[in-house]
Amino acid sequence: MLVLLAGIFVVHIATVVMLFVSTIANVWMAGTSTKGTNTTGLWLNCDAGKCQQTAFAEGDMPSLKAVQAFMILAIIFSFISLVMFVVQLFTMEKGKRFYITGAIMLICWLFILIAVSIYTARFPHYFTAPRDHHGYSFILAWICFCFSFIIGILYLVLRKK
Repeated sequence: MLVLLAGIFVVHIATVVMLFVSTIANVWMAGTSTKGTNTTGLWLNCDAGKCQQTAFAEGDMPSLKAVQAFMILAIIFSFISLVMFVVQLFTMEKGKRFYITGAIMLICWLFILIAVSIYTARFPHYFTAPRDHHGYSFILAWICFCFSFIIGILYLVLRKK
């Protein structure tokens, strides 16, 4: 049981780190242009090493702000869940379940789902060149989505022994 809890803790820390990288890094979409490599993230649009603030059509900017907000909320809730796990690990009686930690992690999972779904639905039509593709930040966000769901469910099921 101790090995399982340690494993979940390590995966949880990895998820928090990947969420940070996914939100901060500027590679949600990548491709090549006549000037060189271009990448677009939640914050910046870089073309051949020159970066500027990400700008989409006026109608899509609220969607971008929503994606930014939900990714930041996911980071916050994932970190809070990690702290709650440590607190519950040392204060909770034996035989009890990690309900609070699991619930907070599932809220984080929901925020990631909302953010990545909005980005998937609203922004790929801006990247239609043959070499344009989703970048590693986008893929990391989906990996965090899977990990946060699995971790949240495991926290709900596991008991402290």
